[in-house]
Amino acid sequence: MICPPLKITFLGTGTSTGVPMIGCDCAVCTSSNKKDKRLRSSILVESKNTSFVIDTTPDFRYQMLRAAIKKLDAVLFTHPHKDHIAGLDDVKAFSYFSKKPMQVFANSLTEETIKRDFYYVFAEKKYPGIPDIELHTITLEPFIIGDIPVIPILVWHLDMPVYGYRLGKFTYITDANRIDEKEKEKIKGSNTMVINALRHQQHISHYTLAEAVQLIQELKVPHAYLTHIGHQLGKYDDINPGLPKGIQLAYDGLELFFD
Repeated sequence: MICPPLKITFLGTGTSTGVPMIGCDCAVCTSSNKKDKRLRSSILVESKNTSFVIDTTPDFRYQMLRAAIKKLDAVLFTHPHKDHIAGLDDVKAFSYFSKKPMQVFANSLTEETIKRDFYYVFAEKKYPGIPDIELHTITLEPFIIGDIPVIPILVWHLDMPVYGYRLGKFTYITDANRIDEKEKEKIKGSNTMVINALRHQQHISHYTLAEAVQLIQELKVPHAYLTHIGHQLGKYDDINPGLPKGIQLAYDGLELFFD
């Protein structure tokens, strides 16, 4: 299936603590530049007929209000860490107005955590006001959400399997520090990719800035945006101008368009 034209909106581009970080008075956390204010990492994917988010962060409610989102068809999860699933309860507003259950796509590991953390959604006797969702277990096989074809990409967050996704010419990967050669083949040929770049210093489960740049250049993707950024990386205005051609820091509210 051919991917329709897409609009991608960055709802959040920060790491698990967000930026500014609670209690921190560093130069980044106290910056007045809006591009240094980062909610937890998530994107909105829209075609003419379909809209879905990748991950529901703890900031999900505010992200939806800030972007004035009135319609959402589905949620697609990358992995079960709290900064990527905690906002799931707030999809209930969309179901309330649409009178339809929210379609939720997740691998078996993430599905297990959702059923544990949001146990009341799956209770035999449901109280009023809980989210109405339909869970779809996904594997590495391609699938479709509405009119948007999705190709899962297996990446590694230390020892945790995380799913990145290719949507037509666009690839989105967060929370990774290793990608097997076979899975890299799925990324090659992308026009644009998004990859996490936590900070300069080595991290046990995230790419550093240098590692992310090296991966982008290895895969020869012409346009790339860095996300899941911590305050340790530095100010947007200090880091972005020094990046190689075609590579930029993403920021909250950034919009990309694909024909």
